[in-house]
Amino acid sequence: MFLSTFEKQLDAKRRIVVPQEFRAAAGPAAAGFDGVFCFPCIEADCLEGGGHALLQRYQALMEEMPFGDPLRSALEFTVLGQMRQLAFDTAGRIVLPEALCEQFGLTDWVAVVGLGDRFQIWSQASYRTYKEQQRETARDGLAAHRAAQRARIAPA
Repeated sequence: MFLSTFEKQLDAKRRIVVPQEFRAAAGPAAAGFDGVFCFPCIEADCLEGGGHALLQRYQALMEEMPFGDPLRSALEFTVLGQMRQLAFDTAGRIVLPEALCEQFGLTDWVAVVGLGDRFQIWSQASYRTYKEQQRETARDGLAAHRAAQRARIAPA
C-alpha cells in the first residue's frame, strides 16, 4: 500500500526520488517495466500514480461500461490517453514529464501523498490548501455518518 506523505524536491531535470515504500508498493517489475504509471488526477488538480494494480483497476472500471459509452470514452481519454510510464532509475527516481509539471505547478518542492492503492503528487502550496479542505470534509462527513448510525439504532 502507498501510505504517508513525503515532501520531496524536484531537481533541475524534474526528477524525484520515489520513497522506498512506494517503490515496493508499485509491485514487482512486470513485462520488463519497473516503475509507476502517472496521469492527471480526475478528482483533484494533481498527478495520480500507482503500480500495475492501479492500472488494472482503472481498466476493469472502464470495461464495466459498454464500448462507446461517453463516460468510458472520457475515462479512457483522461487516464489511458494521458498516462505516462515512469521507470525507476538506479537511484529510485522518476522523471516527471514537463507538460504535467507545468499543468500542476510542480516546480521545486512537491508533496507525494499515499492513498492506499495509489498516490498523488502535489505542488506544495496546492497540497496544503487541499489537505485542510479534505480534513474538514472528513471531520464533517464522519460526524454526519455517526449521527446517521445513531439515528438508525435509536428506539423510535
